[in-house]
Amino acid sequence: MKQYAMPMLIAAFLMLGCAGTERDGTPWVALFDGETLNGFTQKGGEARYEVRDGMIVGTTVHGTPNSFMATEKMYDDFILELEYKVDPSMNSGIQIRSNSFPHYRNGRVHGYQVEIDPSDRAWSAGIYDEARRGWLNPLDGNSEAQKAFKQNQWNQYRIEAIGDTLKTWINGVPAAHLIDDKTASGFIALQVHSIGDDQEAGTEIAWRNIKILTDSLQKYSKPSPLQPIVTKNQLTLDERKNGWKLLWDGQTTNGWRGAKLDGFPEKGWIIENGELTVLASGGSESAAGGDIVTTDAYGDFELTVDFKLTEGANSGIKYYVDTELNKGPGSSIGLEYQILDDAKHPDAKLGNHEGSRTLASLYDLIQANPDKPAHPIGEWNTARILSQDNNVEHWLNGSKVLQYERKSDAYRKLVSESKYEKWPDFGELDNGQILLQDHGDRVSFKNIKIRPITKKD
Repeated sequence: MKQYAMPMLIAAFLMLGCAGTERDGTPWVALFDGETLNGFTQKGGEARYEVRDGMIVGTTVHGTPNSFMATEKMYDDFILELEYKVDPSMNSGIQIRSNSFPHYRNGRVHGYQVEIDPSDRAWSAGIYDEARRGWLNPLDGNSEAQKAFKQNQWNQYRIEAIGDTLKTWINGVPAAHLIDDKTASGFIALQVHSIGDDQEAGTEIAWRNIKILTDSLQKYSKPSPLQPIVTKNQLTLDERKNGWKLLWDGQTTNGWRGAKLDGFPEKGWIIENGELTVLASGGSESAAGGDIVTTDAYGDFELTVDFKLTEGANSGIKYYVDTELNKGPGSSIGLEYQILDDAKHPDAKLGNHEGSRTLASLYDLIQANPDKPAHPIGEWNTARILSQDNNVEHWLNGSKVLQYERKSDAYRKLVSESKYEKWPDFGELDNGQILLQDHGDRVSFKNIKIRPITKKD
């Protein structure tokens, strides 16, 4: 029997070794086959990508914007792991839940980016919002993650995107923990950043061992000890730097009042889960709680508002409002960014100017681009209004849908042909309030932000 002891011990050690290699037994799926770029498509710029020795290698070139090697498949919830080695002079990143649409900045890639930052700032594995909001989860204050990056060596990332929660690790160290619901699905992409004329072309970044998990995510998800950064009803780092202000704090009625009241309406509006909602009351205009307006007035400004419609709903965002103009029934008077279910609400087919009461239109005056990128009813949309030196733009979900000039002859002609003709100098105030409309239908708002524009801007 003794002659079999040694082989049996060796076999036992081999089995233990194999078990150790399996580690957690996670059923990973390879995103990169190690030999080809099958399943990937290049977007954006013209940096060079090639497969070399089981790696995807990206190389910088002059005269091109940011480049992305993107998966052809779209992903929503997943856990991703990969390794990379980057030239110390480069900036790069891993795009997740990212998109490229013709209507959005001519197809520019945009979305969440897990940063690769070999500079002294050391924000590798922080979360940046490419071509949208800028930094969402920088690494200032997380010195352990900043120290975890290995210069001129292979670094390993773990990225979890589950629901509205994004978490990252660098070389096993927790780096970012973000709660943000801007984008639920998109491609994954490997970025080669553009370079300036003073930077050397031909620098490289390499990625390998790229694998993903899309099933049983809660089973394999790891807890993060970091306090999450929540973006809902908060200003981002870049917004604070650029002079933005919260118009609504997400919790109270501070800064708002009823358009025809001294205080906030006692009925008709509710605040729940960081959402400001006007309740349904039969579809009548300003007949329940009534419109609400900011307590401050604004001249030139940039405004963004997230809104969510219910089926058949009608509402609006008004600007340059003077609540003294209409003391009688109905809504307060001002220029209106229309909020409407175009498919179900009859107002979409009404108005003195064809289509001028549809979603994102300048109500009753100018129709928004019919090819506007509206999200389905029940999902969040983002309105943006930019008004500077009487030039006004309406945007919807990152796409400009109309533009006009206040106080111009063409504008005044439109007013003379509309329901506003009876109001002298309609829409020509130099300063006015921002209004959210009660039109008797349930509509929710959040992330209400404004950037006052001074003449030096």
